[in-house]
Amino acid sequence: MSSPMTPGIAAARLPAETLTDNFTDLHAPYSPHEAAVAADRCYFCHDAPCVTACPTDIDIPLFIRQISTGTPEAAAKTIFDQNILGGMCARVCPTEDLCEQACVRELAEGKPVEIGRLQRHATDTLMVKQSHPYNQAPETGKKVAVVGAGPAGLACAHRLAMHGHDVTIYDAESKPGGLNEFGIAAYKSTDDFAAREVDWLLGVGGIDLKTGMRLGDDLTMDALTHCFDAVFLGVGLGGVNALRSDGEDKDGVRDAVDFIKELRQAGDLATLPVGRDVVVIGGGMTAVDAAVQSKLLGAQNVTIAYRRGREAMSASEYEQDLAASKGVRLIFNAQPIAIHGNGAVREIELEYTTDDGGSLKGTGETIRLAADQVFKAIGQTLTTDGGLALNGRKIAVTGAGRTSQARVWAGGDCASGGDDLTVTAVAEGRDAAMDIHATLMGSN
Repeated sequence: MSSPMTPGIAAARLPAETLTDNFTDLHAPYSPHEAAVAADRCYFCHDAPCVTACPTDIDIPLFIRQISTGTPEAAAKTIFDQNILGGMCARVCPTEDLCEQACVRELAEGKPVEIGRLQRHATDTLMVKQSHPYNQAPETGKKVAVVGAGPAGLACAHRLAMHGHDVTIYDAESKPGGLNEFGIAAYKSTDDFAAREVDWLLGVGGIDLKTGMRLGDDLTMDALTHCFDAVFLGVGLGGVNALRSDGEDKDGVRDAVDFIKELRQAGDLATLPVGRDVVVIGGGMTAVDAAVQSKLLGAQNVTIAYRRGREAMSASEYEQDLAASKGVRLIFNAQPIAIHGNGAVREIELEYTTDDGGSLKGTGETIRLAADQVFKAIGQTLTTDGGLALNGRKIAVTGAGRTSQARVWAGGDCASGGDDLTVTAVAEGRDAAMDIHATLMGSN
């Protein structure tokens, strides 16, 4: 077995039992008693600010009251009525920046009601005890194609099926789930939860899943619009931005999303190689997930380098603190300018930056960090637009996801206007489904 001190990129840096411990649940689920105690802290506010802060508009005071009265299954139904992926969102949603930040307890005491953990308690309780709480309405005879089996596509497909439409989901990967399956840190979604949640969601009926089919390669918009009454695109962002630094093509430089995907699908974490000195470039959740997991795999030194200040990071303050607590070093106001090494990366050169209020500029002062592995986490790009009009670098949408082409909707990370969160993607998929339903039934 190798060790954290082993130079280069190596597997099995830590014993198997240590790896198992490192990748257990980030937050242990509540016991029924713990959930009851946590629920009792809620003031059950009228016009609750936490509801306004939730992108899916879950009636948070209601579901917490239902937990406090001993009916967590009813609480779960309240959640699922608005967010059918409420189980995963309870695990990955940045509640510290959304509902919990808006909580009255947070303002008064600096300690909000733990809404996310309560939501997980409710949804997990129902999913264990009940196969599926919804039934498909009588068939309408309408057929809808959903391209992309990520959060937006799954939420859209489920709501359409509930209203009696015949739905076919196409996804480029070998299994559904999108970022929930391939792009979330393993310690946030343990015990194959993403796959189990999809299987549970499909229990509504009326949804046919076809994997290994990519828009632009295996599917065309012309064929889809010819064969289906409506089309929803939830294709996500498949590309990764380039560093535009000298030496970016050296061995050991790779996309962070690919690393996370490989880790999530690994049957044995001890077989997954990681560098001794790892540098992650970026300031978002993907950067934090890649950095923390590198450390948990046994990397000796892990650094996140971000070109702007801490306050500009899209990763929440909680995620930044999590990284620091795991031993990850965070360097701010530093951008990569060169990657050094003879064929493989050995050092990365960073230039300090300054922001004059208008644009980011290099100061000319540089530092070098030892690095045998560099992960790029500087944003993802749209790889297929289906020939639709764009707004910037995403598919342009109006209203509830309507695109420039009739009978075609889009939502999630691929569409303009969102904030690239799982919970937002769910809301956009759900709302597009309702607009599609109204259109197909002639009420729009």
